[in-house]
Amino acid sequence: MFTPRFRSALRPTAQCLQQQRNEAVRQNCLSQQMRQRRYKSSRPFWRASKELFKAHPFSVSGAVFFIFFGAGTLIYSNYIYHNYIIGAFHKYPEPVAKQLRKALYYTNISLEPKNAVKYYREALRVADEVGMDPFSDEIIGVKIQIAALMEKVQQYQKAIGILEIVKADNMKWVDKFGGVEGNEGRRTRILGKTVGVSVKLGELYANEFVLEKENAEERLVWAVETVLREQQRREKEGVKEGEGEWLSAEEIGGSFEALAQHYEEKNQHYLAAPLFLQALTQSPPASCHTAVLMNNLSISLAQQLPPTNTPAASRPALIQNARLWAEKAIAVAGKITPPDRNDECDVGCAVATHNLGEFAEMDGNIKEARKRFEEARSLAKAIGFQDGVYNAELALKRVQGKV
Repeated sequence: MFTPRFRSALRPTAQCLQQQRNEAVRQNCLSQQMRQRRYKSSRPFWRASKELFKAHPFSVSGAVFFIFFGAGTLIYSNYIYHNYIIGAFHKYPEPVAKQLRKALYYTNISLEPKNAVKYYREALRVADEVGMDPFSDEIIGVKIQIAALMEKVQQYQKAIGILEIVKADNMKWVDKFGGVEGNEGRRTRILGKTVGVSVKLGELYANEFVLEKENAEERLVWAVETVLREQQRREKEGVKEGEGEWLSAEEIGGSFEALAQHYEEKNQHYLAAPLFLQALTQSPPASCHTAVLMNNLSISLAQQLPPTNTPAASRPALIQNARLWAEKAIAVAGKITPPDRNDECDVGCAVATHNLGEFAEMDGNIKEARKRFEEARSLAKAIGFQDGVYNAELALKRVQGKV
C-alpha cells in the first residue's frame, strides 16, 4: 500500500528534477547560441564599418576625429580645472580663492584688465577680512600678479608703483619686526621676496618705454648689496635658529646677472665682468645657462678698456682671457645632452663661435676670423637663429676685403 504512494509521491519530484535538467540543458544551449551569435554578430559590425569607411571615407574619418577630439578636450578641461583653477588656490580660504579665480579668468583667458584688477582688489579685501597674513607669500604673490598684469598691458608705471609699495611695506616690516624673537623665519622669507621684487623693479625701470637708468641701477645695486650683506651676516654670526635657508644659488646668481647686464648696457664692462663671474659661481657647472654666463663674461672682458697707466700688454691679455672663456662656453654646451640641453645651449654655441671670430679679428687674424664667422652662420642657420645668421653675414662682409 505504501509503495505506490511512495512512488507517486516521488513522481512529481522526479519530473521536477527532469524538468530542471532539461531546463538547464536548454539554458546551456541558449547560452552557447547567444555566445555564437555574439561572436558571429561582431564580424558583420567590423565588416559594416569597413564598408561604411569605403563608401564615406572623409565623413567617417571626420566623425572619428571629432569623437576623439571631444574626449581629449573633456579630459584636458578636467585636468586644467582641478590642477590650474582649483589646485592653484588651495592655500587660500575659499572666499578669497573665489575672487582670485575670477581675476585669473580676466587675466589669462579673457583679458580684461579692468575686471581683473577689480577682482584682485576684492580678493585682497576679503583676505584682510578673514585675517590672512598681509606679508604671507600668498598675499604678496597676489600683489606681484597685479603688477605682472600691468606689465602685460604695457602699463609700466603702474606696475612699478605697485612693486615699489610692496618693497617699501616689506622693508618697513623687516626694520620694525625682523629683529623680534620668533620672527626669524618670517624675516628671511620677506627679505628674500623683497630682493626679487627689487630685481624686477630694476628690469622695469630699464625698459625701453621707461628708460629710468639711474632708478634701475639703484634697485639692482640694492638687491645685490642686500644679498651680500645677509650672506656676510650669516657667515659672521651663524644661522639663527628658525631662520631657515637664505636665497637659492639660482636666485643669488640672478641678482648678480641682472646688475651685470645693466652695466653692460651702459658699456661699463669693467663693472659687469666681476658680476658675471659671481653669477657664474652660483650656476650649476653643467648647465646651458652656465655656458651663456661664460660667453657674457668673455664679451665683457674683450670690451674692457684698460686704464691709460697700465702696460700695453694688458689689452691682448684681456682678449686672450675672453677667448678662453668663449672656448669654455662652447665646451660646456657641447657636453650637455637632452633633456638638460635646451635652446640656451644651441644659441650660446653659435654666439660664442661668432665671438671667437670677433676676438680673432681684434688680433688681426682675419683668416681665423672668417672661419669662425662661417661656422657661426652655419650653426645659426641649423637652429633657426636668424639674428645669428644676420650678424655672421655682416661680419663676413666686414672682413671680406681684409687680408
